[in-house]
Amino acid sequence: MLELFTKLADFVTYSLLSLDKESHLAESVHFFIEDVTKIFFLLTTLMLLVGFFRTWVSPEKVRHWLEGKPKILAYMLAAVLGAITPFCSCSSIPLFIAFLGSGIPVGVTMAFLITSPMVNEVAALLFGEAIGWSFTISYVAVGMLTGMIGGAIIDIMKLDKWVEPFVFQVKKSEDNPDEPKLDLKKRWQHSWAETHDILQRVWMYVLLGVGIGAAIHGFVPKEWFIENAGTDNVFAVPFAVLVAIPLYANVTGTIPVAEVLIAKGLPVGTTLAFIMSTVAISLPELVILRKVLKPQMLVFFVVYLAIAFTIVGYIFNWVY
Repeated sequence: MLELFTKLADFVTYSLLSLDKESHLAESVHFFIEDVTKIFFLLTTLMLLVGFFRTWVSPEKVRHWLEGKPKILAYMLAAVLGAITPFCSCSSIPLFIAFLGSGIPVGVTMAFLITSPMVNEVAALLFGEAIGWSFTISYVAVGMLTGMIGGAIIDIMKLDKWVEPFVFQVKKSEDNPDEPKLDLKKRWQHSWAETHDILQRVWMYVLLGVGIGAAIHGFVPKEWFIENAGTDNVFAVPFAVLVAIPLYANVTGTIPVAEVLIAKGLPVGTTLAFIMSTVAISLPELVILRKVLKPQMLVFFVVYLAIAFTIVGYIFNWVY
């Protein structure tokens, strides 16, 4: 089905624009058209479906699911919910507050907050189609495991004192945890409203990410990456993490960049460390998180994720 977008890019690039197939410009334009149309189609379709099914899940229902369960299952469920929620902390913070207001432990809620920006269903599908399913499964597993371990450490160290007090003062809902009383029409309306909101938040980052990927794809020689950031450079992974911090991108928008970087010869682990850092510990992301987390928790958040992503980068470079 996704071949339709390749044919569309062929038509626009070579027929409408009459660009030379061998030129760098044609390569960049073709890449941009194909990836932009494909990503927005998948983003809209999958978010509508996921948003529809998410109307059956409320913070109170999650709390009831977690009650009496072993903590490991609680962390796993939080990571799964993080993986299927909207794509950035600005969208996840309201759920973060609602979870704590419902009585869900801080560590479990932080497992959700850590996982949410790094993993989502659209990113998984795009990674699988662009880079391969073995890598995609590993990426999803690493993102969820990072959230679970981070949440467990926060609970063990009792760092709930580093969450802003107002979050705990949100009145707990006494609603029945059963399904919200919505008919199918209202569920689809809720799903479309959420999808529309997410598209408004991320469209610019998708275009920017695809644009950067297209420019690298068409104009940056493969030899440059191999020479400067290959596996022979032992500092490439931590450098990639540090370089990513001033940046910001939605995970969906980073996939075209990751696809091109890997195709150009940048090691898989170095690419993954850069992408995950760009999404999860960028300065704009930290500004958003400061609304609910004290500075001490932000420092823990950055240090933990930077160490985790660096370790993951080295492991992936070794495995792949």
